[in-house]
Amino acid sequence: MQDHERQAIADELAAAHEERSVIPLLTARHPDMTIEDSYAVQALWAERRIAAGRRVVGHKIGLTSKAMQQATGITEPDYGVILDDQVFDSGATLDFDAYSNVRVEVELAFVLGRPLQGPHCTIFEVLDATDHIVPALEVLNSHIELDGRTIVDTIADNAALGAMVLGGTPVRPDAIDPRWVSALLYRNQTIEESGVAGAVLGHPALGVAWLAGKLAQHGGSLAAGEIILSGSFTRPMWVERGDTVHAEYQGLGAVTCRFE
Repeated sequence: MQDHERQAIADELAAAHEERSVIPLLTARHPDMTIEDSYAVQALWAERRIAAGRRVVGHKIGLTSKAMQQATGITEPDYGVILDDQVFDSGATLDFDAYSNVRVEVELAFVLGRPLQGPHCTIFEVLDATDHIVPALEVLNSHIELDGRTIVDTIADNAALGAMVLGGTPVRPDAIDPRWVSALLYRNQTIEESGVAGAVLGHPALGVAWLAGKLAQHGGSLAAGEIILSGSFTRPMWVERGDTVHAEYQGLGAVTCRFE
């Protein structure tokens, strides 16, 4: 794609974010758009938010399960950036109207104590660099219509990240086996989803290692203090205004938020 085309798409997504609206599929209008084009659009969008006063505090990893990869026709995850105004503590009330196509996923967040640099980052380096692991909910926010959406659409839309909610009990990575962390996801006191963190690429730290390698391809790295959402181990759960979402993690406490 030409740079002016990428800029125009970033303009559309920025407007959709401000107006809390949904735009038509990018791939239907730009059939030659590639994954690299999408990451370039995402970077332009992030640069504008940063210029407006926001700060990057981490990254999210998406499409980490085999089922989701097969559904989108890709063979690797994707990523987006986390900005400071997207992070909430457990018990927060979120503005339902601030998001589009609102869904929630259950994840583990890795908080780095030291930087990570690709391209050949290993799971052992990830665990060694991690200060602690903490339960998290990801709120999905899709500014692009869902029907027919591809990985190219999703990446350009910052991997559909709306917000994250942190809670529960932080633990050192050597205090648990992250693969066997399980969780129950409730909506209004009813269990809707459940899962085990090993569903994320076999080990959630492998997603962080993948991210370090992918960022290296784009000239980036992971900084100390960053929060990394390692990928969902439940299906996305739709929520509505007035819903209370609660996730209980085995041995790691709980995370709760409400949408108003």
